[in-house]
Amino acid sequence: MNIAILGGGPAGLRAAEIAVSAGANVTLYEAKASVGRKFLIAGKGGLNLTHSEPLERFASRYSGGSPRGFWASLLTEFDNNALCEWASELGVETFIGTSGRIFPKESKAAPLLRRWVERLRALGVQFLMHHRLEEITQAEVRLLLKFSVEDRPKIYSHDAAILALGGASWPNTGSDGKWTSLLNDLGVAISPLLPANCGWEVNWPQDILKEAEGLPVKNIALSAGSHTILGELLITRYGLEGGALYQLGRTLRSMEFPECKLDLKPTFSAEQLADKLFLQMTGDPILLLRRAILKWRLGMAASSLLKHLLPPAALESPLALARFAKAIPIPVLGPRSIEEAISTSGGVSFSELDQNLMIKRLPGLFVAGEMIDWEAPTGGYLIQGCFATGTRAANGALDYLRNH
Repeated sequence: MNIAILGGGPAGLRAAEIAVSAGANVTLYEAKASVGRKFLIAGKGGLNLTHSEPLERFASRYSGGSPRGFWASLLTEFDNNALCEWASELGVETFIGTSGRIFPKESKAAPLLRRWVERLRALGVQFLMHHRLEEITQAEVRLLLKFSVEDRPKIYSHDAAILALGGASWPNTGSDGKWTSLLNDLGVAISPLLPANCGWEVNWPQDILKEAEGLPVKNIALSAGSHTILGELLITRYGLEGGALYQLGRTLRSMEFPECKLDLKPTFSAEQLADKLFLQMTGDPILLLRRAILKWRLGMAASSLLKHLLPPAALESPLALARFAKAIPIPVLGPRSIEEAISTSGGVSFSELDQNLMIKRLPGLFVAGEMIDWEAPTGGYLIQGCFATGTRAANGALDYLRNH
């Protein structure tokens, strides 16, 4: 069994590990000079490997065009516990953070990646760098892969291949999405690649930027459509960033006129907030606003949003102000560029794939990772999804070759 892996991110490396451990001859092709570049960038702030949630809740975090029950089935084969055990086998111990996220104790990606690559080399995986895929053709039961190598064409023949070329975010790491035109030419249906887990642009008043640019708004609830997420946000010169916003990306993209509603005090009702503002009837709106900032214990960024976004009618009474503070409208102009996004949505449509992630019209060719039409929030779900799809695709390739 001669299997090609295209792409040196988590999905490709995991697929290579499964295949070589089963006795296959594995060659991993990477367009860049080294593997795991996006993995290393993701680990700069502390590598979030996975999450400690139970399976049912974990599986619900994934969206896209997958068939019903797909993610529950996939995670059963390689779940968060399996990922922690895998890391432990590499000598990397993990711990559960206060948010339920799971991290390596070293909080770095480089040691884990180095040990992983060393293991793969020891198992017999051949790594070929500077190989950019240009064309895929089928010759009877084998796949011919044409690469550009230092501007020269090279063609390799394999029994099966697993594509793990990433989405289109952080293109300098190699995941530039150029594979979409290659597969489109082969008749494969692909949902457009769009930015996910990304910032959104807001036309902030200058007063807000002067007071709050770069500051977090903590312990808030953010809503879009029928979805509400608890978390925090970061005010930026161009708009907003933050986990709460990232989780609403899919909803916002579906809205003709995308808008968020910000609740500055989600643990209190409007009536409870108004009760904290008991005042003599002075009729002084400035006093009312100052008292609200003090009594509600608003930080600098939250105070700035409240002051500079409220309409005059919100200062007519404590209850009116409280109701506004629990549903501040924030019209967003659109997502930041796909190059800046943490991940992308879209990719190879599930209708093109069998249950083992093989492209049905191209027998022997499998896909894994962010190339497939799915998305998930940050918090460990993205890496877990790449590991799980890489595992399924590799096992699928092995089964395919055993039966052909």
